[in-house]
Amino acid sequence: MALVEIPGSKSVTARALFLAAAADGVTTLVRPLVSDDTEGFAEGLRALGYRVERDEREWRITGRPQGPAADGARVFCRDGATTARFLPTLAAAGHGTFHFDASEQMRRRPLGPLTTALRDLGVDLEHHGAEGHHPLSVRAAGVEGGEVVLDAGLSSQYLTALLLLGPLTRTGLRIRVTDLVSAPYVEITLAMMRGFGVEVARAGNVFEVPPGGYTAARYPVEPDASTASYFFAAAALTGREVTVPGLGRDALQGDLRFVEVLERLGAKVEIGADATTVTGGTLTGGTVRMRDISDTMPTLAAIAPFASGPIRIEDVYNTRIKECDRLDACAENLRRQGIDVATGRDWIEIRPGTPEPVEIATRGDHRIVMSFAVAGLRTPGTTFDDPGCVRKTFPGFHEAFAAWAARAAD
Repeated sequence: MALVEIPGSKSVTARALFLAAAADGVTTLVRPLVSDDTEGFAEGLRALGYRVERDEREWRITGRPQGPAADGARVFCRDGATTARFLPTLAAAGHGTFHFDASEQMRRRPLGPLTTALRDLGVDLEHHGAEGHHPLSVRAAGVEGGEVVLDAGLSSQYLTALLLLGPLTRTGLRIRVTDLVSAPYVEITLAMMRGFGVEVARAGNVFEVPPGGYTAARYPVEPDASTASYFFAAAALTGREVTVPGLGRDALQGDLRFVEVLERLGAKVEIGADATTVTGGTLTGGTVRMRDISDTMPTLAAIAPFASGPIRIEDVYNTRIKECDRLDACAENLRRQGIDVATGRDWIEIRPGTPEPVEIATRGDHRIVMSFAVAGLRTPGTTFDDPGCVRKTFPGFHEAFAAWAARAAD
């Protein structure tokens, strides 16, 4: 059995940074993820006037329920979607003029449904390039609150940003959602808000967020379930076994459900109180819907050629507006490997075959690299045009993955 220590969750770390900045008091985050995305978020908080102190295992953030200490700032959000969506929302709770921009990759990703909702709540917000995209400015004067309608069919982060903002408004928020993708990520948000003293009432697609602010906490960050998917898939692909401690029955992250997909396709899965183990078997074909765990779609797509029958992945349109068009990127690379692939607007079907070693076109997307690195265990000679883009979420991925593969082979 190979134990793998997975870095902290990116999703949990980003939410925890917002909550810590918004809370009354000093919050300590234990084992947060250290990556380009989270470094960018912390840097953005500092630009907004928040105090962020760090050591090797803990980050301490001094919160300000009244919003940023600065009355003006320029924040560069790098490639981070949570940074680019959460920080302008946090800034709206303060007073001053705040300018936000991001990388070219992030500029292409949509913000429109969120910024429309903020404007509907009275926030003075201006896009300086394409409407609904970075760069943008927020001329903040606090947020009164009230009722807003939101389409979160492209990203659950729009809803998360408004939920996190709710307790900082003067009267609270009532959010009616018309569509929602990646719903488990919203459950992460609601659970974490409870950890900081706020209970959100939900009736179907309507969320009632009370005013009153957050209470500082000592908050441990659980391992990243999306990152764990690569090691779980590696075990399933190679017939080996891997155990990830810290991800068990009570894990917040919906992406742990990826192991249920592997189980359906022939792997053996054990989810314990504080760890999950996957043991490989013979991968079979089948159809899976991955709307709620779409960040793990490339993981499955990359190993799908090794199954005994076709694998069809459905309801993953939102993967087209991630760091790259992931559905198209997977199809392109699989075809370059000589695999028979068909795609539609929100689906991909991959037939069995023997992938040829090629240089993977990563499109600068960390998940494309890590997914095809898993498949590379069965296709020696696989290389990448930008292997270093894993720094976005897991700077030490290549070393950690090689170490696991070496131990598992013994």
